Amino acid sequence: MDLEVSSALTIPARELGWRFSRSSGPGGQHVNTSDSRVELSWNIAESAVLSDDQRQRLLLRLGHRLVAGVITVTASEQRSQLRNRETALAKLAELVAVGLAPDAPHRRPTKPTTGSKRRRLAAKGQRSATKQQRQRPSGDY
Repeated sequence: MDLEVSSALTIPARELGWRFSRSSGPGGQHVNTSDSRVELSWNIAESAVLSDDQRQRLLLRLGHRLVAGVITVTASEQRSQLRNRETALAKLAELVAVGLAPDAPHRRPTKPTTGSKRRRLAAKGQRSATKQQRQRPSGDY
């Protein structure tokens, strides 16, 4: 089954590698005999569906998760292998979509306005006056 990451990118099933193993954790007797844990891998470096720009962007952004150009996601949350397959596909699609997303616009630094400075200083003065009034009066008795 092909993985549709976005309307512009669909990863063909032949490029996806599946591995199955026994899932850890509770689950009764059935868990000891079924391979419900799923590992889904995709070779970004050798993928035919990516343009050079997309490949470079993914290799740069997902580099910390790659091993020899291959990204691997695992899913063992569900007791069913089928559900874990669906979860793994969703995880991979999300990772690739985030990796290919355009950069956020550059933030222009701003300065506080004159009015906001004036209001801040007025509030500080008010607070100071309130605290001054709470003090014990000093004087000779």
